[in-house]
Amino acid sequence: MTDSPTAGAPGMRPRGPVLQRRTRAGTSTTDQRLLDSRGPTDWVHADPWRVLRIQSEFVEGFGTLAELGPAVSVFGSARTPQTAWAYETGQKLGAALAEAGYAVITGGGPGVMEAANKGASLAGGMSVGLGIELPFEQGLNPYVDIGIDFRYFFARKTMFVKYSQGYIVLPGGFGTLDELFEAITLAQTRKVTRFPVVLMGTGYWQGLLEWLHGTVEAHGMVSPGDFAMLHLTDDVEEAVEMLLTAERERSDDTSGSWVAQSDGPD
Repeated sequence: MTDSPTAGAPGMRPRGPVLQRRTRAGTSTTDQRLLDSRGPTDWVHADPWRVLRIQSEFVEGFGTLAELGPAVSVFGSARTPQTAWAYETGQKLGAALAEAGYAVITGGGPGVMEAANKGASLAGGMSVGLGIELPFEQGLNPYVDIGIDFRYFFARKTMFVKYSQGYIVLPGGFGTLDELFEAITLAQTRKVTRFPVVLMGTGYWQGLLEWLHGTVEAHGMVSPGDFAMLHLTDDVEEAVEMLLTAERERSDDTSGSWVAQSDGPD
């Protein structure tokens, strides 16, 4: 068995918990059809059924993860090769989080996600993967102990936030940036409190932080306090300690006053 997940057979596509192959695979995803307003108007009659399907995803996610215990979500690119710094760091991070008593939650895919799941699983911790239906084949990596495949991004994102004590974000692309900025937005708008976000990879993230401070903050679009949840490091032990410190502060300060005040949302 190799360290990387198998690619899957051609013409195979997961649709939520359902697997379809060959002529049944199709080319579009559930999210794509939900958001696409073109074509015939018979979608008007189908949407009530979509509501039930959306509800089922929340019920499945809540029921599966309710007793997970303390957990941390780890994000990063699915394109990261096993020889990269981010993959090696992700595996060490997964192991360190497991040893600290955290379950590790990822998107369940390859790259950094596989690395974090692998580290947690090999260290004897709980390894969770929250997959998503995509136009291209991906599937859950072989190091996931508990796996859920979602059709809808918003249901999946709810599970990441609801069952995590914080995020650790390694180098990644649009999907990683989406999760990062959603966490910042939820904290800025007081939807979540006491929610640390650790950025790992100073060389990768420093430019983004400089732009946020030097341009976005300088133009008054955000307040200095909006950055209170963000921490930057290259060190695995330091990243885990940041989460443990936030957990201790959360226990000591039930009022949530450790979260810096800002002027409100944009």
